[in-house]
Amino acid sequence: MFFDFIGVALDQLYNQAAKLKYMFGGDVSVPLTLTTAGGAGLSAGPQHSQSLEAWLAHVPGLKVALPSSPHDVKGLMVAAVRDNNPTIVILNKRMLGTTGPVPEEIYEIPFGQAEIVRPGTDVTVVAVGRMVTESVLAAAELAESGINLEVIDVRTVQPLDSKTILDSVQRTNRAVIVHEAVTFGGIGAEISAQIQEEAFDFLDAPVLRIGAPFSPVPFSPVLERAYIPDSHRIVDGVRHLLERPGA
Repeated sequence: MFFDFIGVALDQLYNQAAKLKYMFGGDVSVPLTLTTAGGAGLSAGPQHSQSLEAWLAHVPGLKVALPSSPHDVKGLMVAAVRDNNPTIVILNKRMLGTTGPVPEEIYEIPFGQAEIVRPGTDVTVVAVGRMVTESVLAAAELAESGINLEVIDVRTVQPLDSKTILDSVQRTNRAVIVHEAVTFGGIGAEISAQIQEEAFDFLDAPVLRIGAPFSPVPFSPVLERAYIPDSHRIVDGVRHLLERPGA
């Protein structure tokens, strides 16, 4: 249940399960669902705290979900189990034990369908996994200053709901992408590239990425708190974005 050890089964995932349907002309199904837990914040050290979703999202044939609430855990898990393709559901370890409304009946949340968890007008914040919670906290703080954030929960990074993201950016004219993973090479880079390619004419400021520094996750609780993005960093990032000349 530690995402860090996905490498032990990586060949079976990216070289076998992800390729079978293509190699057999679509005549086989691979109804495999893998669940794991990632993320930092428990002082578990650099080998038990990583966020590596960008590895898996890069592989054609795999589907990758990062639920941000108990409601979405159930809906995405049901969709994953019913899917005839290999799917990975990544839970953030700091989410485990949290509570929230979950319908008793069986329901699905389709992969590739993001959710606007907070409508806004000034800046689009695209959040991944537990960073949705931090982004909503940041939005509440900034609202006191008259800054209105729109927060999007991507829910799945593969497939990615690009349309919801691009439509939002075209309304707000600014974008911030937040994930717990290391910023360099993270899924935020792909989202940023799509925004630049498809919505450049709507941007009033460069796309801002907020993620972890390029370093192993520290064991020290003090250093770990400084390492993980949080609502305060999001607030600071949004303010800096809005203060840029021309923004």
